[in-house]
Amino acid sequence: MVTGDNQHAARHVAAAVGLGTGTALTGAQIETMDDTALAERAGECQVFAEVEPAHKERIVRALSRSGHSVGFLGDGINDALALRAADVGISVHSAVDVAKESASIVLLDKDLDVLLVGVRRGRQSVANTMKYVQVTTSANVGNMVSLAGATLLLPFLPLLPRQVLLLNLLSDVPAMAIAGDAVDPGLLARPTRWDVRRIRVFMIVFGLVSSVIDYLTFGGLWFGVHAGPDAFRTGWFLVSLMTELLAMLVLRTRRAAWRSRPGRALLGLSALVGAVAAAVAAADPTGIAARSLGFAVLDPGTLTALVALLVGYVVLTEAAKRLTGMGAGR
Repeated sequence: MVTGDNQHAARHVAAAVGLGTGTALTGAQIETMDDTALAERAGECQVFAEVEPAHKERIVRALSRSGHSVGFLGDGINDALALRAADVGISVHSAVDVAKESASIVLLDKDLDVLLVGVRRGRQSVANTMKYVQVTTSANVGNMVSLAGATLLLPFLPLLPRQVLLLNLLSDVPAMAIAGDAVDPGLLARPTRWDVRRIRVFMIVFGLVSSVIDYLTFGGLWFGVHAGPDAFRTGWFLVSLMTELLAMLVLRTRRAAWRSRPGRALLGLSALVGAVAAAVAAADPTGIAARSLGFAVLDPGTLTALVALLVGYVVLTEAAKRLTGMGAGR
């Protein structure tokens, strides 16, 4: 959308930047419209010509009321009202003082590409924040439901306090890398809005998927292999940690996980933490983990069954993503 004091100049600018000049609205026409009529017409126009400062402000507010996110670029006194009314007011360092004071952004270089870079980085930050919130809340809900149920059903604590603390510490290491994670192109193409309802549904759906795997783990360890307290805690610690790591990789995108490449830091830290946990469960030659943390070395058959459960978690999570469309990205 281009506004201008002269109709011919406004059309020329619109054509130069590739907006087209098909639909135009003049200041005289705007004067005859109330705010409702202007809101209906504004979204259809590429050119607003022969407009006064008050018209520019009305146009910006009309577009906002129609559900648009409005950016306005101006450098003169007559642009101040519209700059202040816009969602993002943009001016340049050579503009008059009132325009710069009214703007949200002042460009120091004559290059609009800096806005594109800023928008992309902003959308990336918001998308990664949403990933962290959704994945973390769903994991916490799953752990809470599983831990509460196991405490009621088992004759011993399902995890010792120091094991719970270690679980939280290890899972937080790769979670910190989500801030710099790669973002799917779909999320960079349009803004992401904060949606509490979607977060709530996401949290419940994938938290319950995690709990299903946890209870299958409980059943296999307690009834299947008749694991003692130390072996039981080791098995569940391993499954709980690995499901959190897998959740970060699977739920970070609405696509199938293998079709969306995660950032190197997230992938590398997840692999490192998973390898450390697996090494403790598969072999503890020094006995440090057993003495200080209460873990036990699991036999190959038990480890194989736990790996199968982790594969099942990925399958269930991908199926839930497909059925609900509730992945964290696009």
